[in-house]
Amino acid sequence: MNAKSYKEASVSFLSWICSSPVRLFPQSPAPRRAGASALEGALNEQFSFQVGMRLDDPQAMTVRCEVAAPAGWHVRVRRVGFVPVLHHNTPVPEASVDVDGRGAIPGLVPDPLLDEDSVTLGPQETHAFWVTLRPGLCAGPGLHKVVVTVHPDRYPKASHTIWVRLHDVVLGKRRGFPITQWFYVDALIDWYKTDLFDKRFWEILPAYMKDMVAHGQNSIYVPAFTPPLDGVKRPSQLLRMRKLAPHRYEFDWHDVKRYVALARRSGLEHFEWCHPFTQWGAKYAIRVYEGQGRDERRLWPPETLATSKTYRLFLSQYLPQLRNFLQREGILSRTFFHVSDEPHGAEHLANYRLARAQLRELAPWMKVMDALTEIDFARQELTDMPIPSISTALNFIKEGIPCWCYYCCGPRSRFLNRLLDTPLAKIAMHGFCFYRWPFRGFLHWGYNYWYQSQTRTLIDPYSVQDGLAWQRGWAYGDTFCVYPGPNGPVDSMRWEVFGESLQDYRLLQTLGVERDSRLLAPIRSFEDFPKTARWRAETRARILRSGRGA
Repeated sequence: MNAKSYKEASVSFLSWICSSPVRLFPQSPAPRRAGASALEGALNEQFSFQVGMRLDDPQAMTVRCEVAAPAGWHVRVRRVGFVPVLHHNTPVPEASVDVDGRGAIPGLVPDPLLDEDSVTLGPQETHAFWVTLRPGLCAGPGLHKVVVTVHPDRYPKASHTIWVRLHDVVLGKRRGFPITQWFYVDALIDWYKTDLFDKRFWEILPAYMKDMVAHGQNSIYVPAFTPPLDGVKRPSQLLRMRKLAPHRYEFDWHDVKRYVALARRSGLEHFEWCHPFTQWGAKYAIRVYEGQGRDERRLWPPETLATSKTYRLFLSQYLPQLRNFLQREGILSRTFFHVSDEPHGAEHLANYRLARAQLRELAPWMKVMDALTEIDFARQELTDMPIPSISTALNFIKEGIPCWCYYCCGPRSRFLNRLLDTPLAKIAMHGFCFYRWPFRGFLHWGYNYWYQSQTRTLIDPYSVQDGLAWQRGWAYGDTFCVYPGPNGPVDSMRWEVFGESLQDYRLLQTLGVERDSRLLAPIRSFEDFPKTARWRAETRARILRSGRGA
């Protein structure tokens, strides 16, 4: 796109425009030719592109980016930051469409999007700005001009023109496909050093909730109790508890109500309730604390069995109160319940069956869903809504079993994912892949898991992206999709591309594209699908120009 270069003897500075699903590493060369000069979408879509810069000069300099869009349009300019990635995620596939960063990893990988419109550009380095556009409410169909001006402090300014073609299509709200990604309030408490749920906590929380909504997430995990996920977590229990007698409890829902109300004001629509049994087997009762866990006084020992008399008597009091709370708040029909996360194998299946039976007896009104990959749990109707891994999810569809889908650390290689070495063009295919089959929703475990794997030890997400567990199977880029900022989240490129990909789902749904349309036929599975930006752009353009389902 109108690449401009300035040369002076043996020194030079080059700036150019490139599409968003491209990573520009510090050592990435400048392009030999300009790329396409237009973006294309619906009237109410969000668009993004990048401004690349390369300096071949012995001295560093500052470069500032300025963007002029039509009146009423929202423009956001962010600097693309780098994080150190020590290894590729294994196994490393052969095809370039399935892995990014060959020759650059180990090394610095572009990912965090920092709210800065200037950068210090060093010698023989490539950097980028990320530009986000949202048309104004009065924007009409047709071509709209956007001008980018790059201001290097030692060279003349460079201007680049981008044309945005808006079609006479308004995307409808996504229907029938909730998305949840587990939100860890303990990470906020630890990173921002709040005193549990103090004033500072409630001031920071809305920015994270609004960020989820801005990226297409419409469901949120409610930690009424400390989530029994990935080890013994620091207490982060919204529900205040008081033990009145050996088997009699008092519940204070004040902070739960505040959390739910804040989520609703932020635009979140569905509420995912805490798992009542321990992870990987449903063998034990979860840890519930006196008060909100400040001094970690538990109401029962950690080895208390899931079906013990102690826990059964607790659940017999808690579950009716939970139902009453949900009815008072008017969200019972928009609430998701769990049993236990990721059960697998014969022993887990037996425990899960007992735990599920207990819930059926105490709360027959509860419909449950869990991340589980083995189809026997669904065949035996132990769960009302299975959430299989994308590695096996199509088997559930073939058997006519309604289900969500998820991934966690894997599958990798050729499969859909959004890791730090997953090509961004591949990440951009989430919306198309989700739409291709009649899944009922998507779950991911890591919105903001900023801890060493299965510990309470906080890590610095800007330097550690695998929970320090790469050798044990965790993946770079799987544990979180946002970084902590001073007063809220810092988006990642992966999160931004994922969020924009969900607009494809809305486009297909709005225009009534059939799931078995010839347009979508190349999407054969979660590992066999088109993985280039060109296929996505051409397919979207074809749908937009037709203005109807194809």
